[in-house]
Amino acid sequence: MDRGKPGSKIHAMSDRSGIPLAVVISAANRNDHRELQTVIDAVAPVRGSAGRPRRRPRKLHADKGYDYPVCRHALRRRGIIARIARRGIESTTRLGRHRYVIERTLEWVSRFRRLARRYERKAAHYAAFASLACAVICYRRAAKLDLLTHNNPK
Repeated sequence: MDRGKPGSKIHAMSDRSGIPLAVVISAANRNDHRELQTVIDAVAPVRGSAGRPRRRPRKLHADKGYDYPVCRHALRRRGIIARIARRGIESTTRLGRHRYVIERTLEWVSRFRRLARRYERKAAHYAAFASLACAVICYRRAAKLDLLTHNNPK
């Protein structure tokens, strides 16, 4: 790792099928745990059954970069169950199978040429391209599931 170098890091939250719900851009030399609350607050209300819409997910799976008491406390305050890998403990496949979903989503996002190498000087422009990439991912996923036709004969 090249610590302290300039660059950008993409923090994302997705549902269990890999659809991106929120994307936040931060400096590459910042710790991951400092951006957790920003990512959680960026999630739009989740549409569900009648009544008050659920604002945040029930569970959150994260890697060891988010294993800090501040993160666990912030999740507990919001009523979210924390499934965070522990630092200093050998990783298991149990948590990895859930974290695979977000890793795959981040790979989809990073395959966009505009995000693979940062050409923009302003962070707002880079964040806009990241949001656009997430919109394209959602569109492609909906097209693959055939959710875009008005008169679906099935």
